[in-house]
Amino acid sequence: MRVGEWRTVELRDLCTRVTSGGTPKRSRLDYYQGDRLGHRWVKSSELRDGYVRETDERISDLGLQESAAKLLPPETVLVAMYGATAGRVGLLKTGAAVNQAVCALVPDRDSADPGFLFYALRSQYFELAGKSAGAAQQNLNAKIIKSFPLVAPNVAMQRQIAAVLSAFDDLIEINERRIELLEDLARALYREWFVRLRFPGHAEVDFTESDVGPIPEGWLVSAFAAIGEFLNGYAFKPSHWGAEGIPIIKIKELKQGVTTATPRYGGVDLDSRYFVDPGELLFSWSADLGVYVWAGERGALNQHLFKVSPAAGIERAYLYYSLEAALPQFRSRAQGTTMKHIKRSALTEVDCVVPDWALQAAFSETVGPMHDQVLTLKNEAARLAVTRDLLLPRLVTGRLDISDIDLGELLPPEAA
Repeated sequence: MRVGEWRTVELRDLCTRVTSGGTPKRSRLDYYQGDRLGHRWVKSSELRDGYVRETDERISDLGLQESAAKLLPPETVLVAMYGATAGRVGLLKTGAAVNQAVCALVPDRDSADPGFLFYALRSQYFELAGKSAGAAQQNLNAKIIKSFPLVAPNVAMQRQIAAVLSAFDDLIEINERRIELLEDLARALYREWFVRLRFPGHAEVDFTESDVGPIPEGWLVSAFAAIGEFLNGYAFKPSHWGAEGIPIIKIKELKQGVTTATPRYGGVDLDSRYFVDPGELLFSWSADLGVYVWAGERGALNQHLFKVSPAAGIERAYLYYSLEAALPQFRSRAQGTTMKHIKRSALTEVDCVVPDWALQAAFSETVGPMHDQVLTLKNEAARLAVTRDLLLPRLVTGRLDISDIDLGELLPPEAA
């Protein structure tokens, strides 16, 4: 069927190769590389609708040769076939091997642009995932994926569409790298001042013994429960979820930010304590057990998250990095099999050192501009993602003509 210059085809018609991979025997340590010198090896859990540049694990030449794993070229489109990520996609930006739960599509460059295939499949996640089968675990297979229909224009137009959408993802990636660098710099400063105790003026300070070892005189050792207020979120019910109002901040929003899928609360009777403003600290005490600085719009705090407010004499920046440094101790106290969580009592069991106010203030003044820049970059990335997600389904189906897109009106001035 043709619609203008667009035609419906099966995925197999756009690829020179459709294959899957394998997993080298775990009992053979020589099949795996721990020094990052081996072959990148993609598992289905690593496919999250984005570019794939690095992997959690690498396999050796021997592991590659003696298993069903096989090397795939850059610009291969990957589709997760098993488990929670079934139907999610990735676009290889480097050569890599995959495991047996990943279907690899090597595009035919004469008829398909890799970026277009990636975005087209990304936009049809629900249609593709809906074809999975299985009782305990939802699975796809290569036969289903090969016959999956796509509406595609000629390859020249595919390239243009992919170029527009990838411009957004490239800018988001740049922002994420800048954010990572700024956060790493602030963490390094925290470790230098408060772990290695090489803060400004440390050579002139006397030390005293404490429960955690030598600390400067005047410093304290305190449980986290005493240096901050930890407010658990509101127990929103599905009946509270709507399309209007302020976003309900759940664990998912900590990871992905506010998206079109984020439920909203339009009521007027929520206690103001549960409102979260940009820059506030959030501590996930369930599932991933992490600490975050909220960068999104004003929202409402859901249960399973603490809003953390510093006590008198405690700087917010110091509390944030202290909590982050203590995460291994909190995680060691986590309970539960399917979803790990900590009890509130863990806040009284995990200690941290508390420097004098002047040093905390100096630290906050130093890392404050970094935090401000991080929030700016996160907000810009979120705006780019929203615009991309609005364009994506329209562009890859031909509902929006590529010639109508003016990147200068969509991208930040310095990137347009």
